Amino acid sequence: MADPDLSSPLIHHQSSDQPEVVISIDDDESGLNLPAVDDPRVSRGFEFDHRNPYGFLSESEPPVLGPTTVDPFRNNTPGVCGLYEAIKIVICLPIALIRLVLFAASLAVGYLATKLALAGWKDKENPMPLWRCRIMWITRICTRCILFSFGYQWIRRKGKPARREIAPIVVSNHVSYIEPIFYFYELSPTIVASESHDSLPFVGTIIRAMQVIYVNRFSQTSRKNAVHEIKRKASCDRFPRLLLFPEGTTTNGKVLISFQLGAFIPGYPIQPVVVRYPHVHFDQSWGNISLLMLMFRMFTQFHNFMEVEYLPVIYPSEKQKQNAVRLSQKTSHAIATSLNVVQTSHSYADLMLLNRATELKLENPSNYMVEMARVESLFHVSSLEATRFLDTFVSMIPDSSGRVRLHDFLRGLKLKPCPLSKRIFEFIDVEKVGSITFKQFLFASGHVLTQPLFKQTCELAFSHCDADGDGYITIQEVDSILFNSSHIFLIFAFVFL
Repeated sequence: MADPDLSSPLIHHQSSDQPEVVISIDDDESGLNLPAVDDPRVSRGFEFDHRNPYGFLSESEPPVLGPTTVDPFRNNTPGVCGLYEAIKIVICLPIALIRLVLFAASLAVGYLATKLALAGWKDKENPMPLWRCRIMWITRICTRCILFSFGYQWIRRKGKPARREIAPIVVSNHVSYIEPIFYFYELSPTIVASESHDSLPFVGTIIRAMQVIYVNRFSQTSRKNAVHEIKRKASCDRFPRLLLFPEGTTTNGKVLISFQLGAFIPGYPIQPVVVRYPHVHFDQSWGNISLLMLMFRMFTQFHNFMEVEYLPVIYPSEKQKQNAVRLSQKTSHAIATSLNVVQTSHSYADLMLLNRATELKLENPSNYMVEMARVESLFHVSSLEATRFLDTFVSMIPDSSGRVRLHDFLRGLKLKPCPLSKRIFEFIDVEKVGSITFKQFLFASGHVLTQPLFKQTCELAFSHCDADGDGYITIQEVDSILFNSSHIFLIFAFVFL
């Protein structure tokens, strides 16, 4: 095979003769319709057997997946490295002071103009009146001055934004806090943002003038309301176009992580936009680096490079209008191809796991990312549940490589060494190497929880132990039943994982 070169794409379009996987969706978070337990499409490999109701635990094993080797949230230059960078910072310090003054002045003027534009405006369910929009042009000019202060004296553009009536929704990859500033200046769109942004000083006021759609990513009701607002505003040409970052968080731009479906459920034409930050010595991505340090590094560069490419509008077919998953896949493929990067199943939940591992002062926190988009689709394990599983795994005291051996596994879960507890460990250790990772622990736990008969099995185990039928079980009752049924011990161990 010929050696790859930097210009050849890593992702190629599928040929038309290859089969296509069709996934139906509804309004739930995962976007997948899984058959119910009573559905005849469910595999009958797990028929309820009263003689051995726990047999499915040993007959079915969790899927085997390789380790996660990519950290999409890592900034590659979190500190000052090398003599060149140190000298450049010293030289640029006087320039940085001037830039800081320009930044503060632009932010103040833009804030005052925005307050003036919002003064007395009550009807915020309808488009902003034209005269107020004209005042907002002052803020837009101020944002261009802010970009200049950060070292973006010029920004290379390729392609042109489509007219609002052609593509009412714009989606972009998300690398830094610079993109929202640029898009506000360039497009003045309505954005979808976290509710927490409303309380940010200065920024909260400005995004309110953009008629922002707030969403709480942990609330299903909030997500549904956000989708409704996206549909409503995208359908009316009097509103600005909508801008969404479907990755849901910033990455380092080396990969493209999984897309949320909010931008694609309405089924309107979408224009993908690609943002790049070419660099040699300073990675401008907002990853494992503080906001103040990132701003300081930007202020002390001669120039920061930024490229924006407007891709062709994606017009959904009739099937794609009814299937947000397929439309998101088509859009993400277009962006990944333009960026010449691969797509992964990481999501914002992986960033939560990464931050939690960092808080717990674990070695190599990136070992605890599991590509949560895949976990959620396979096992319906939420980000908060995954964080709780991580806390349980950490109680086993993993080593520097993020692996746990049998004796630590038993100590962490307070299980006694015996053949049955060893079977539990071997069930999780799909690689059969004598140690398990957090990803394997999470997959095995999620796999057990999704078994069709798991709930019935738990209820049956509880009823076996509840000898007096009072709805509670005591240690004495558990001890008594364990002498008569080893299967009860096995299922209880999995329940308390």
